[in-house]
Amino acid sequence: MAERFKNLNEAKQKRILNAALKEFAEQGYEKASTNRIVSMAGIGKGMLFYYFKNKKQLFHYLIDYAMQTIHDEFFSRIDTGERDLIERFRHIAMVKTAYYYENPNVNNFIAMVLLADDITLPRDLQTRLEDLQQLGHRMMYDNIDYTLFRDDVDPEKAFNLIRWSIDGYQSELLQQFKEAKIAAIDLEPYWEEFYAYMEELKRIFYNKEGEET
Repeated sequence: MAERFKNLNEAKQKRILNAALKEFAEQGYEKASTNRIVSMAGIGKGMLFYYFKNKKQLFHYLIDYAMQTIHDEFFSRIDTGERDLIERFRHIAMVKTAYYYENPNVNNFIAMVLLADDITLPRDLQTRLEDLQQLGHRMMYDNIDYTLFRDDVDPEKAFNLIRWSIDGYQSELLQQFKEAKIAAIDLEPYWEEFYAYMEELKRIFYNKEGEET
C-alpha cells in the first residue's frame, strides 16, 4: 500500500502524515477534507492522490501507521516485570507522557478511530486494532501481585479507582502543558507531586507490608 509515499524523504512524509492525522482526528472520517490536508501539508492535491488512491486508502494507511507507532514508541517501552500495580501505573504514566508529546497527532487520531461508531474497517485492520487494545490491557493488568492489597479491598474496584486517579492527574498535567514545549518544562516538581499521590494511594489500598515494599 502507498509504496510511492514510502519512497518520500522522512521530513515530507511526516509533514503529510501529521496534516492528515490532525484533520481526521478533528473532523472524523466523513467530514475530513483532503483540501485542508494538502493545504496544511503544503503539497498539491494531485500529489496526495499520487501517493494514495483515495481518501479511504489514506485513512487506512494512517491507522496502520498509528498502530505501529503506538507499539514501537509506547508499548515497547513498558516494563511489565513490575508486579506492583501502582508502580506499574506510575511507570506507564511516565512513558505515556513522553509518548504523547512526541506523537500528539497519532494519539488524538487513534482515539477518534476507537470512539467513532460510523467507521467500518477492513477485517485485517479491525483485528489488528483489537489485538493492540488487548495488548495494552495486558500490559496494564497482567501479572499483578494481588497480595499487596488489603484483605478488605475489592481488587477490581481498587484497579479502577487507582487507574482513574492516575489518568485524571495525567490529563490535568497534559492540559496545563498543552501550549508549551515539553523540552522547556521542568517536570521534576510535577513527578515529585505525582509520586506523593502514588504513596497516598498505596496507604489507602495496600496492606502495611505492601506499603513498605
